[in-house]
Amino acid sequence: MNRSNEPAAPGAGHADSLAALRAATDSRHQQLDSGLPIGAPGATLDDYAGHLRMLQAWLAPLQAWLAGFEDGPRFDQGRRLALIDADLAEPGMPAPPEPAPAPQPAWPRDASPAWRWGVCYVIEGSQLGGAVLYGRLAERLAPHPLRYLKGDTAGPGPRWRTFMQGVREQVDTPDAIREASAGACAAFDAILALAPHAATPACSASAEKRA
Repeated sequence: MNRSNEPAAPGAGHADSLAALRAATDSRHQQLDSGLPIGAPGATLDDYAGHLRMLQAWLAPLQAWLAGFEDGPRFDQGRRLALIDADLAEPGMPAPPEPAPAPQPAWPRDASPAWRWGVCYVIEGSQLGGAVLYGRLAERLAPHPLRYLKGDTAGPGPRWRTFMQGVREQVDTPDAIREASAGACAAFDAILALAPHAATPACSASAEKRA
C-alpha cells in the first residue's frame, strides 16, 4: 500500500493491491487450507462431496449477488457451479450430511466496485489449487471424474492473469485497496463459516469492512 500522497510508480498500484489483499487474508487463508478435509493425505469421496457442497453454498449466493451490478468485476461462476452440480450428481456420490450448511450473509447491495474486486479475489483464487488437488486425487477417487477440480483444459492460469489485469487497472489507490481488502476479508469469513472449523480471525484494522 502506498505510504504517501505521492503518485505511485508504474505498476506499483498492482503490486501494492496484491500485497494488501494477501496480507488482509493471510490468517484466514492459512486457517482454511489447514483444516479442509479435502487437503488431507487420506481424503475420500465423502470429503470431496463435502468440499463441493461447501463451495456450492458459498458460490451460488455470491454469483447471484455479483450479477446484480452493472460495473466492477465481471467473472461469471456459472460454469464452475455447473461442474459442481455435475460432480454431485455423479453415481456413487455420498448423500449430503445433516444439518444443512449455515446460511450465508446478506451481501451489501451498495458495495463499491473495489469491495467487489476483493470478493472476487477470493473466489478466483480459490480455483488455483484445483489442478494440484486433481493430480493428487484423480487416481484415488476414480472413477469419479472430479470435474470441478479438473476445470478448464488450459487450467486456471489464463483466467487468473485476466483477473489480475483487472485488479491492476481498477484497484490502484489507497482507498480502493482498503475497500478491496475489506471485501476479500468478508468473502473469506463467509466460506470459513461453512468450513468444518467456523472460528474466524479478527479482521485487521487495515481491512475493516466499510460502514
